[in-house]
Amino acid sequence: MTDTTASLPNAPDLLLPAASPQDGPKLVVQIVGAVAFAHLLNDLIQAVLPAIYPMLKDKYHLSFGQIGWIALVYQFTASLLQPWVGLYTDKRPLPYLLPLGMFVTLAGVGWLAAAGSYPSLILASAVIGVGSATFHPEASRVARMASGGRFGTAQSAFQVGGNTGSALGPVVASAVILPFGQTAVGWLAFAAIAAIWVLFGVTRWRLKGAGALPVATGPVGASPHSRREIVSALSAIGVLMFAKFIYIGAFTNYFTFYLIERFDLSVRESQFYLFCFLAAVAAGTFAGGPVGDRIGRKAVIWASFLGVAPFAMILPHANLFWTTVFAISIGLIMSSAFAALVVYAQELVPGRVGLVSGLMFGLMFGISGIGAAGLGQLADIYGIVWVYKFCAYLPLLGLATILLPDARRPR
Repeated sequence: MTDTTASLPNAPDLLLPAASPQDGPKLVVQIVGAVAFAHLLNDLIQAVLPAIYPMLKDKYHLSFGQIGWIALVYQFTASLLQPWVGLYTDKRPLPYLLPLGMFVTLAGVGWLAAAGSYPSLILASAVIGVGSATFHPEASRVARMASGGRFGTAQSAFQVGGNTGSALGPVVASAVILPFGQTAVGWLAFAAIAAIWVLFGVTRWRLKGAGALPVATGPVGASPHSRREIVSALSAIGVLMFAKFIYIGAFTNYFTFYLIERFDLSVRESQFYLFCFLAAVAAGTFAGGPVGDRIGRKAVIWASFLGVAPFAMILPHANLFWTTVFAISIGLIMSSAFAALVVYAQELVPGRVGLVSGLMFGLMFGISGIGAAGLGQLADIYGIVWVYKFCAYLPLLGLATILLPDARRPR
């Protein structure tokens, strides 16, 4: 761990570690921790939106399809912009984009709290999506910059911050928003302001401290793989991302509805079970990166998809206790793949960290949004229980991992 400066009057200075190029690349724990914490706050805000879907559905008399469109607009807005943000900042770095993007999220929070109609909810979701689009590729870049070569560990730490925020979203919704109504969403402004403060500190490190550190963003130049291997691998990654985030999205967007219909739980009771699932996702993400650094990304991806398949098949037929056990198991195992997929893709295309990160996070949001809308339509037609029986087969698409070349090929 590197040392921090002793300056206390300006709190963001605490994020400026002292480093010596002679020491060799090191994991800059303060910076990785800072972007992970900002990711926690960012994704906590975002996770509140699906957590209050039941409240919005009752208040505005919405169908599952309309709920799906809210999710689609948010996810699609975020996904479309992220690759372009990453591509642009690969060529023209914009360090202050991180706090500025969080200002946009702050505006979206205010809009969501004050929205009085279904179109206003759609527009507020779009604004929050824009804020997310500017955050993820740049924050992922900073995590890699501060990784000291431990790319999987840094990416996993960054991602687990977001998963932790996603897990806390239903708890915050249940404790703060559901009892007091939609206007209580405004309290999330404090989380956005805290994230802005942290990201200003990260930006100051990029401007002053990052230049003194050994470059640890990976090799720049030709990939060790052929063009055909890269195209095949990226296609396989697209299939894996589709399977992972459609299935995860079935939980994040509709698990509360499933529990309410299947086991006659209240809205507040269902939030506890959603929290258990999302907490398991955070824990699994934390493990996936370091394990991938040790045994290889491809091994983690194999275990993530095929390991979860039996639980996915059994879950729609289980009672409440075993539903909880299987949901936690699914969250733990399947979430371990994301950091491995991101780092694997970054290593396929060296020197394009922002573009690859934007594409990966963009795929995540885009697939999740399309999946949310599609699953909502299917739930209106066939019922929410049928949707979970249908999604149980998605982890079997993990067989596409066989198309990934060995990332540990000797150079």
